[in-house]
Amino acid sequence: MPWRVWVKCAAVTTHAGSALKLHILGIAGTFMGGVAALARELGHAVEGSDQAVYPPMSTQLETLGIALSQGYDPAHISPDCDTVVVGNALSRGNPAVEAVLDSGRAYTSGAEWLREHVLPGRDVLAVAGTHGKTTTSTILAFLLQAAGREPGFLIGGVAEDFGVSARLGGAAAPAPGGPPGTRARPLFVVEADEYDTAFFDKRSKFVHYRPRVAILNNLEYDHADIFPDVAAIQRQFHHLVRTVPGRGRLIVNGHDARLREVLEMGCWTPVERFGFDPGFEWSARKLREDGSAFEVTRGGQAVGTVEWPLLGDHNVLNGLAALAACAAVGVDVAAVLPALSRFRSVKRRMERLGQARGIAVYDDFAHHPTAIATTLAGLRAKVGAARIVVAMEPRSNSMRLGAHAAALAPSLHEADAVVFLARPELPWDAAAVVAGVRGQARAVADADALLAALGALAREGDHVVFMSNGGFDAAPRRFLAQLQAG
Repeated sequence: MPWRVWVKCAAVTTHAGSALKLHILGIAGTFMGGVAALARELGHAVEGSDQAVYPPMSTQLETLGIALSQGYDPAHISPDCDTVVVGNALSRGNPAVEAVLDSGRAYTSGAEWLREHVLPGRDVLAVAGTHGKTTTSTILAFLLQAAGREPGFLIGGVAEDFGVSARLGGAAAPAPGGPPGTRARPLFVVEADEYDTAFFDKRSKFVHYRPRVAILNNLEYDHADIFPDVAAIQRQFHHLVRTVPGRGRLIVNGHDARLREVLEMGCWTPVERFGFDPGFEWSARKLREDGSAFEVTRGGQAVGTVEWPLLGDHNVLNGLAALAACAAVGVDVAAVLPALSRFRSVKRRMERLGQARGIAVYDDFAHHPTAIATTLAGLRAKVGAARIVVAMEPRSNSMRLGAHAAALAPSLHEADAVVFLARPELPWDAAAVVAGVRGQARAVADADALLAALGALAREGDHVVFMSNGGFDAAPRRFLAQLQAG
C-alpha cells in the first residue's frame, strides 16, 4: 500500500532568490537525494517520490524534513509545485512522467537543476570514473575542509565525517598565495556520474557541471543499459574534457590506457597524472601492503606520508587523486596529509557494521567486478589468512543484464566462501558463475535463504562482506542482528 511520511518544511526566501516548491521524482537515489538536500538548504520547499526507499538516503531525507511518497502515483505531486525534477531512473510510460508531460508543468533534470541553481559563482571540482567516485569525492571534500576552504559538495553517499551527502558550503575564502584582500571563489565538489541525465537528455550528467578541476579516475565498460561499448563511454568522457577550461586542471590516472585514448581525442587543459609510477606528476609508494600507509611524491619530491583506515590499492589511488585536486586549487597538501588519519569514509563503502560472536560484518556498495576484486584484495592484505565470506547480489543494471557475468567469478578470487543471491528474474546462468568461484560457493533465490545459508556457514574469525549497490533487503544489518541474537 502506498505510504507517505509528511514532515512540515517551511519555504523561506534566501540569497538564491524567491523560494519554490519542488517535487523530485526518484528522490531516494543518492544523486537526487543530494539535490533535495541542496534545494532544502537554499530555502525551497521539497517533496518527492520513489519506488524503493531505504537507508542511508531515506534517513537523511526524513531528518531534513522532506516529504517522501512511495510509488509514482501522479497524485503524490502537489498541485502547487513550481517544478518537477526528474531522476534518470524514470522513463516514458511511468505514470508520474506521463502526468507531468500531459499537464504542461515545468520539469527539469537533477543535473541541470544543480547547474542552474547551485554551481554558478563556484569553482567546481568534478570526480569522474567507473569506480571510486564516491570515495574520492568524499576524500576531496574532507581535505578541502581540513584546509579551511569550507567546500560545498554533492556526493553519491552519506559521508561519515559530514553526516550528509550534500551541502552548499561556505562563501569565498582568502585566495591561497594571492595578494592581501583577494578572495578565491567558493569551491564545490561533485561526484560526476557518466550515467545519462534524464529520459529527455541522454548526455552524461557530468557535461552539465563545467568544472575547473576534473579527476578522471578510471574508465571501464559499465552501464550496459545505455552504452553499447567502451567507445561510447569514452566519447562522453571526452565531452567532459571539452568543458574544462585552460586555466583548470585534469587529474588523470596514468595507468589507464582508455583514459589516455580519451585525451588523444583532444585536450586543451594542463594534465597531471597520478599512480604508482614514480615518473608521474603525483605518485604513491605503499608502506604497508594493505594500502593503509603510503608515501606521496609530487614531481619526484617527497610530500609526506599518509596513514589512514582505508584499504587497497584502489583507495591509495583515490587518495592520491584527491590530493592532486587539492593542490590544483591552492591547498598546501603537506599541511593536510595528517588529517587523513581521521578520515571515516562513506556509508556502505566497506563500512564495518559491527562484530558479534567473533564475526566481523561489512556492507559494501559493489557494482563492478574490478571494484569487487580490488576491495577484496585490500581486505585480504589486512586480514591475512582469516576467512573472507562474501554475500553477493548482482544488482546494477549491467550486472542484471549479464554484461559482467564472465568476470564475476574471477573477481571473487580472494573469497573463501560465496553465497550468491541469484534472483529468479536474472536472464543469465548464475550456476556458471557459482561453478567458477575458487572457494566454496552456492546460489540462493532470496534474501531469507541467503541469511540462513550465512548463518550455517559463518564461524568465529570470519569477515563477512555484503556486496550490492541496492538495498539488499536490509540483509547486512539483519545478519548482524541475527549474530547478536545468538
